[in-house]
Amino acid sequence: MEDVLRPVVVIGGSIVVTIILVWLADRMLRKIDAVHPETPLWGLLRRCRIPAQVVLCAALLRGAYDETGLAPVDEHEAGVGQALTLVLIAATAWLLIRAAAAVVESSYTRYAASGRDAARVRRVRTQVTLIQRVVTATLIIVAAAAMLLTFPEMRAVGASMLASAGLLGIVAGIAAQSTLGNLFAGLQIAFGDMVRIGDTVVVDGEWGTVEEITLTFLTVRTWDERRITMPVSYFTGKPFENWSRGGAQMTGTVLFHLDHSAPVEKMRQRLYEILQECEDWDGRSWSLVVTDTTPTTMVVRALVTARDADAVWAVRCQVRERMIEWLRTEHAYALPRIATAPAPLGHQEVPRDGRRD
Repeated sequence: MEDVLRPVVVIGGSIVVTIILVWLADRMLRKIDAVHPETPLWGLLRRCRIPAQVVLCAALLRGAYDETGLAPVDEHEAGVGQALTLVLIAATAWLLIRAAAAVVESSYTRYAASGRDAARVRRVRTQVTLIQRVVTATLIIVAAAAMLLTFPEMRAVGASMLASAGLLGIVAGIAAQSTLGNLFAGLQIAFGDMVRIGDTVVVDGEWGTVEEITLTFLTVRTWDERRITMPVSYFTGKPFENWSRGGAQMTGTVLFHLDHSAPVEKMRQRLYEILQECEDWDGRSWSLVVTDTTPTTMVVRALVTARDADAVWAVRCQVRERMIEWLRTEHAYALPRIATAPAPLGHQEVPRDGRRD
């Protein structure tokens, strides 16, 4: 009877204690979250329930597995202890990653709620995202190293590994030169405020919005929903346009090629009427001037402003469409015309004396 009760008490007791303790901690976090709704940290920490259960259960079993009295456990005591140790290390890393993600997300959410500068909010978002990735990668590497060091064979070769670390470091540095370059470029972007998540950029002639930044690559979502993935080292080694630097407001132009008889003053008044009815125009500035002329046409430039790149595109399209429609219906003579002349009927020979018949 004792042979049956002991494993049930040890294993079942560990599971029951784990469930009770994690349930109590979850209820405490729920109550704290209800009392302090302005801080999302407590609610986010509830995501750690599953890894906390694994850590606690693995720790309890690791300390009491040899008390079960089961024959398979006694025969493979070292293997069972090694397996529980590996599970405990992996679960601890999982728990720390979840907790770090909760802290980072809570900090960003509070800053975004109180911050009024959209550019600074995007900058903080970029930085905390990369910091979270660095912390996650570091914890995974440390956990993997700790798991390997639990094997006696790995400890035995530790001295030889340290002795050859210099040569391996040189070889690895040469082999991973591009990867390390992108890694440092990612950190430079995060803390150098060169480009942020949500910025409007133009790279290689493509206009889009920065959607994701990692330690090695950056994703730009174009206006037609395509994704351009580029190494982050591109943004530290080549020039690019960042339309969101210094504020999201933008100025756009619309060019009209018209006949010299076009009513410029009436066009100026019509532009103002169009902008008054345009919701995307921010009201900061507008103008309409003649910027160039040719023997057959003149170039009229309309200048408009908007709150961001998407809005200025919409304003430009609306101004172009409505102004052309107005010219076509009210002042058709102002549209460009092509002058033509009758072509000669053919070549006529001239007599040697220079007179025509």
